[in-house]
Amino acid sequence: MSVSFVIDPLDFVQNAGIHHGKIPVDALVRLHDFLFDKEGELIYQISGQFDKHEKPGLRLEIKGKIHLSCQRCLGKLPHTIDLQTFLVLAKTEAELDQADEDEAVDAILATPDMDVVSLIEDEIILSLPISSCHTEGECSIQELEFIKNNLTNKKSAHPFAALLALKKTN
Repeated sequence: MSVSFVIDPLDFVQNAGIHHGKIPVDALVRLHDFLFDKEGELIYQISGQFDKHEKPGLRLEIKGKIHLSCQRCLGKLPHTIDLQTFLVLAKTEAELDQADEDEAVDAILATPDMDVVSLIEDEIILSLPISSCHTEGECSIQELEFIKNNLTNKKSAHPFAALLALKKTN
């Protein structure tokens, strides 16, 4: 299932365009490597507007829930997405380089056929944690390690305890 919404971003801003919709998570192919499963959908809204310096930009809002893979136990890790960002549109590479010098501004190159779904996928990937893990004590692997450590500690403390028990019964 392919989802696509293509705009000319400068024209979209000039016309004060607004578009909203839903994207199934399984349509975001580049995101799949980070996911535990492909369940759910994301709700988005994109609007074209000018910033306080009268530069054209896109306001993007994305909400939804996805399931990441925990890096410790490889189990399901629920993750809420609630992104709100403003992307300044640069008309040329030189303008983009100039905008990149200001760390407070997020800028992208305004290509005439911008795929909004790819832009949304990019923003989601950039917002993900570097290493997604359950909070301490929530991983299922940690429970197994705790049980294993307790069994090993008991065995190492008395390695011949089982033989002693057998000797007493005979």
